Amino acid sequence: MAKIHPTALVDSKAELANDVEVGPYCVVGPHVKMDEGTKLVSHVVVDGHTTIGKHNVFFPFGSIGAVPQDLKYKGEPTELIIGDHNSIRESVTLNLGTVQGGGKTVLGSHNLLMAYVHFGHDSIVGNHNIIANSVNLAGHVTIEDYANIGGMSGIIQFIRVGSYAYVGGRSLMDRDVPPFAVVVGDRPPEIKGANIIGLRRRGFKNETIMAINESLKLWKRPDVMKEQCLLEIQSQYGEIEEVQRLLQFIRKSESGCVK
Repeated sequence: MAKIHPTALVDSKAELANDVEVGPYCVVGPHVKMDEGTKLVSHVVVDGHTTIGKHNVFFPFGSIGAVPQDLKYKGEPTELIIGDHNSIRESVTLNLGTVQGGGKTVLGSHNLLMAYVHFGHDSIVGNHNIIANSVNLAGHVTIEDYANIGGMSGIIQFIRVGSYAYVGGRSLMDRDVPPFAVVVGDRPPEIKGANIIGLRRRGFKNETIMAINESLKLWKRPDVMKEQCLLEIQSQYGEIEEVQRLLQFIRKSESGCVK
């Protein structure tokens, strides 16, 4: 049986695994599902059609599964889906999806969301990401895996952040962030090079890191057209799998990529 503090309000229709912990003054709505090992420390509100996986910890004053901040939302049963082993720190807000955006906001597994992070509706965030204090994701943002987003940064609607990217603090992303890149700045943000330290920590080989870094240098050039840049990258480093991922990401971009 779930461990529920006497001051918590848990709807009788909520589905909680046997060892879920619901701390003081938490509120859990009727359409919430929580799997084993998940803990609400205190003063957490979980509402909406929200499904939470295993061994997540939600720190005080979080608002999880609230209705989206979108005037088109009319009360439809859209979802928030959260994976396993996430640490959700103080005052984080994760909103439901919208019908127009696919109906789901998704957070994967093994992520750290620091205090005051906001996920707008229909955002899709993968696994092993670190999102620092006061980062704001507008609706429809996609973050892949192993990205690091610095504090007080903003990401506008429909922008993608590639795997292993590093966004410096107090930056504003108004274009897609290529995988493996360090990006800093505010309109326009700018690539500073490869995320060398992060890639080393994740066990990437030195020759792979070098190829990524040189590919990003080619991509950054302001005097060469997009397709020419991509052809040169393909010609020089196309045999490297990670460079192919970089090229595919850039070619798929609908918002343009940071240079």
